[in-house]
Order: sequence, then structure tokens, then C-alpha cells
Amino acid sequence: MKEFDFAVGQTNPQTFPLAAFREAADRAIQREFESFNQYPGVRGHEGLRRLMAARESEREGVPVDPECMALTNGSMQAVTLVGQALMVQRGDVVVTEEYTYSGTISAYRGIGLEMVGIPMDEQGMRMDCLTDTLEQLCAEGRKPRFIYTLTTYQNPTGTCMPASRKRELIALAKRYDVPLVEDNCYGDVHFDGPVAPALFAMDQDATAPAQHVYIGSLSKIFAPGVRLGYLYAPEPLFSHIAGQRFDAGSNTFAAAVLAEFYKDGIGSHAGHTTPALIRKRDLLLDALAANLSDQCLWSRPAGGLFLWLRLPADTDLEALRQLTAARGFYYAPGRDFHVAGKDVPYLRLAFGHVPDELISEGVGVLAECITRCRTSNAARGFDTLFD
Repeated sequence: MKEFDFAVGQTNPQTFPLAAFREAADRAIQREFESFNQYPGVRGHEGLRRLMAARESEREGVPVDPECMALTNGSMQAVTLVGQALMVQRGDVVVTEEYTYSGTISAYRGIGLEMVGIPMDEQGMRMDCLTDTLEQLCAEGRKPRFIYTLTTYQNPTGTCMPASRKRELIALAKRYDVPLVEDNCYGDVHFDGPVAPALFAMDQDATAPAQHVYIGSLSKIFAPGVRLGYLYAPEPLFSHIAGQRFDAGSNTFAAAVLAEFYKDGIGSHAGHTTPALIRKRDLLLDALAANLSDQCLWSRPAGGLFLWLRLPADTDLEALRQLTAARGFYYAPGRDFHVAGKDVPYLRLAFGHVPDELISEGVGVLAECITRCRTSNAARGFDTLFD
């Protein structure tokens, strides 16, 4: 039986730069082998930090200090360190999108944070709902420790927050004196349309020191197995967060190899990998339009690795999980990404690693399963991705 794995967000193995990476590893070993016998410290490999700081500075148009950046064991370590640093006690509140990355939900639940979800629309977190929530939480004496957000190619929904809404978000965070934690781990996986600047880059007011934490990743632009991400924050916030780590630093070998591989910037590699991802996204969009336009709605991601699909309300979600698995089709159910764990009528399709020839066929299987798991033949009863 064929397997159609749309469940896990992974990069495309067909575009992995095997020869170039091997050559970079050989050069890095010859040049830096002595450093492999030393602990890297809280910041990590200086060369890669400088490259990532230069990359962020180039993209965002503002200075980025590599001394305020720390390499981490994937972006998830950065997410967890921030939570540990900014919480005071178990039960503290963090505000985020109603739907967010399942790993973040697990991490923050695990360290004892309470997550409060804000409803979304096609442009991300809704500012009217955020305003009401902040007002209510503060009135209850439960001011959030921070706002965690994926504003660009959001996981799982694929939405992008425009610059105008980002300015609203910054203003609200300042009004209520709540730090902003922006997870931009998909920022370099860009397909089309304008790229809105990062929150920290939009808030350069020297008279009011910013409380921004910025998180990036090399898992999505390169490969998740290298386990390298980074966090950036102004002092003294940076030192407070970095002081939470007790692992003696990130992987020097992996960082040295990536620094050698990316010594001329990420543009060449992104230019090689992005067209294949765009092709996969478009194959998925075309297949959904051909098979499910009368029943479902879905996002059209301008970047990232995921598409968010809304199911008819009369879909038996448990039956769908069982039937698709029996047919070899795998996806991530919406409940995995809901901050309260509700079994919502959504699913996430990860397309980055699925072979081109299996995308259309797989969507056909999914469509058959959805039809069989509904209690009616009615057309979909909604015209938007979010209520």
C-alpha cells in the first residue's frame, strides 16, 4: 500500500545539498577541529552567530548584534528557554494564537504555563480579541508574562500578519507592558508576495526600550536534523534568558559546518530549495481545488511548509482519522494545534517532503475519506477559513 505522509513538517530531501555539505564539513573539520574539544558556552559558535545576525540585519534593515544572539538546539530550545525565563510561577499566563505549533503547546504546558488562545482570521491573530483578552486578564490580576506569536507563515495555518497589524500588536504590547516573543522559524521559506518586517525591526524607539524576543531556525531552510536555531533579544533580557540554559551550549560541529556552508549567505541555497517547495505547494492547491472545492476551504501559504484545511462541520473526525490511516494517508489533526486541545474541524497538511507524484493522488484519497465520513452530502456551510 502506498503511503501519503502529510503529517510531519520536514524539508525536501530531494534538494538536500549532499556534495556541497560534505565539502563544507571537510573544510570546517580541517579549520576548526581544535574547537570541537571545547565547550561552546551560552552563545555558541561565533561564526554562525555572525552570519545569522548579518542575515537578519540584511532582511530586516536594522542592526543585529551577534553578542545578543544565542544558538540553540533547534528553535524549540529557544521557545522553552524563553518560557522558563519569563515565567515566575506555575500557572502564569502566556497569550498566543488560538492555533499554534503543537511543540510549543507541549513545552509550555510541561513547564506549567497556562496558554490563552486568541481567535484568528486570514491575517493571523485578531487585535480586537487580543485587546479584550489583555484587558480582562489584567483586570483579574493575571497579566500575561508574554505574548508568543508566529506572525509569518504561521504554523499550522500558513497565515501572514501584515505590517499594519504588527504595528497594532506592538502598540498593544507596550500599552499593557507585556513582552513580545516572535517565532520566525519559517521566515526564510518565502514563496511570493511582500515580506512584512519582524516585530523587533519595527520597534526601534530608543526612548522606550523594546521587550522583544526573536526566534529563528535552520531546521526549515536547511534540515531539522542539524538541530540548530537561535534567539535574539536586547540586554538585559538576553542575559536573563541565556542564563536559563545549563547544557554548556549548542553543537559546535554542526554550527561550524553550517557556517562554512553559508559563508556567502543563504541566498544560493534558498534559490535551489524554494522552487521545488513552490511546485509542491501548487500541486497541493491544484489537487484540493479539483477534489474538495465543494466541501472544504484551505489557506494559500505564501511561504512555510504547511496548509490549513477546514472540514465540513458534519465530518466525523475520529472516523476520518481511522479511515485515512487505513488508506495510508496521514495528516496532523486540528486538535494538536488548538491551545485548549479541542477536537476542531481542521487538519494540517505538510507538503515540503512529499514526493511530487504522490501529492495529487494523496489528495484524491483524502477527498474520498472526507466524503465517506460526513453525515450529509450538503455543500460546505462556510465561506471563510475562520469563523
